[in-house]
Amino acid sequence: MFDLLLTTPLLRRHVEDGIVHFGINHEMRDFVHDRKKNLDLVLCTPGGAATSATLADMAAGLSIDLSADEAKRLSSLPPLTRAPVGSVLMALEAKAVMTAHQKALPRFYDELNSSHSTVHGASDQAIAVGFAMVNIAEDYLSPDLNKKNRATDPEWSRHKQPRAAALAIEKARQLPRRSRVGDVGYDALAITVIEMTNDGSPVRLVTEPPAPPPRDIYHYDTMISRLAGIYATRFKDLG
Repeated sequence: MFDLLLTTPLLRRHVEDGIVHFGINHEMRDFVHDRKKNLDLVLCTPGGAATSATLADMAAGLSIDLSADEAKRLSSLPPLTRAPVGSVLMALEAKAVMTAHQKALPRFYDELNSSHSTVHGASDQAIAVGFAMVNIAEDYLSPDLNKKNRATDPEWSRHKQPRAAALAIEKARQLPRRSRVGDVGYDALAITVIEMTNDGSPVRLVTEPPAPPPRDIYHYDTMISRLAGIYATRFKDLG
């Protein structure tokens, strides 16, 4: 949301005018099939009085590590506040494959694939956004396998990399995408690759293959650029 605010002047104006707010874990109901699903993050018009909680408050509360320049830019943005959700303008679903890649793929795909259907089943004009994160670490300390003996006798998960990560990336690439209202699929989709062992050591953002390269349709920067353009076109008359 921080990156989208930086790159979308119309969204900044809508936020400044109090027209657009955000919601977390919002339940959307598919009007077509009468199914419901919680979406991780939504941009919305308010369905009630906005709270005092802002995006910047969340960054501080979650101890997000911002550089001095990023912190300065965040403070310069109009405060995006959380509010009860009225009409959803944009909805994001984020999923990660951290370990047991091949076993996790069916659920990973199904949960992402059901999300754009729910969003557009509720409102075809809404922007559906998908974000997939794939771990390329060969060794991983799974929280599920180490609930009791993590400190004294950790059980490590081992992966054949980069093959395991490449399988997950290929599965994410199979998700349907759309280029116009009325079609089926995500309006924007990003795949990010990280190297994370989950033992307290630094997490590395992977930019080399099999991660999507710059200007690839699945690259994070491409997703942000695409969203900025779609928002500016689709909601130019909002207000």
